[in-house]
Amino acid sequence: MIISRLELKNWRNFRHAEIDFTERVFLVGPNASGKSNLLDVFRFLRDVAKPGGGLQRAVLQRGGLSKIRCLAARKEPDIEIDLTLSDDGTKSDWRYAIGITQQVRGHRQPKLRYERIWRSGELVRQRPNADDEKDEERLTQTHLEQINSNFEFRDIARLFESIRYLHLVPQLLRSPETFQGPTIPDDPYGRNFLEMVAKTPEKLRKSRLKRIGDALREAVPQLKDFTDTKDEAGVPHLVATYTHWRPHGARQREDQFSDGTLRLIGLFWSLLEGDAPLLLEEPELSLHSAIVARLPALIARLQRKRRRQVFVTTHSVEMLSEKSIGGEEVVILTPSVEGTNVQVASSVEDIRQLLDAGLSVGDAVLPRTRPAELDQLSLFE
Repeated sequence: MIISRLELKNWRNFRHAEIDFTERVFLVGPNASGKSNLLDVFRFLRDVAKPGGGLQRAVLQRGGLSKIRCLAARKEPDIEIDLTLSDDGTKSDWRYAIGITQQVRGHRQPKLRYERIWRSGELVRQRPNADDEKDEERLTQTHLEQINSNFEFRDIARLFESIRYLHLVPQLLRSPETFQGPTIPDDPYGRNFLEMVAKTPEKLRKSRLKRIGDALREAVPQLKDFTDTKDEAGVPHLVATYTHWRPHGARQREDQFSDGTLRLIGLFWSLLEGDAPLLLEEPELSLHSAIVARLPALIARLQRKRRRQVFVTTHSVEMLSEKSIGGEEVVILTPSVEGTNVQVASSVEDIRQLLDAGLSVGDAVLPRTRPAELDQLSLFE
């Protein structure tokens, strides 16, 4: 099941947005246009649905409603999220809609203005209901997060709960002990990546690492073998052997890997990890342009084996030069004083004409995301 459509009102950068999605989605736009904030819609719903999460925690983790609400909201302050979920990408199997406001008295907690769920076009849950009218505190929780209330639509809760986001930061993986303080929920930046790998069942772990090693040998010069191990204290590590003047090569652990190698490992692991929706932010970072150019085809090949929706934010011309990328797969974000505007590339007439003429998405779309006053940057002193 994939997220085939999203409608937003007053979510962060977006005063109002309606977007149709395919199985592979590329989000493009200038810096601060809202690409990460658009991905955060899906992370937010994951945080609501997951065990130990819920509406209150998800809002609090983001600094409260005032930090989530679009600055252009003005007299319509409620935040609204409406998603359509489909098995075939066209027909609506499920639809989940939520409106969030704030209590006017008391603890001023976030609360539901509404929660609605449809299955095959039929409304199966409508809130507020009679019980909610008797007790307003019930509206501080969604039925999505309540296992005793979501039996009819648990497929939605499980899909949201399974959403995966990893934006591996090499420095965190190399030396997690140097970064003090509590870990971020779900460890999106890879501080505990090695522990996660080590906790994966052995047969599955070895299979994934072998496939990753096969790919790394094509992308990382002189890499010969790749596996995992534990040191004398039981701490997990990744180990690679490189061809060298020594007969048996030279072994290195993850603290000696390059940034690009570590990012590739995190990317490959994420792509092999199940069939849940996957959110990738700028996977081109630290990678050679020739590798970046092959990532879209790699994603598509893995999607053919297991149907999995992948969202990618990118600024990379090389990535978007892949000829297989269609205009319907690219979402363009354009900032304005009234919030970010959103368009699917194939819906823009001049872009469609350029694509029909044989230009790649990178050539047809990325020039439109260039900041208007960028030439002034050369005057910086």
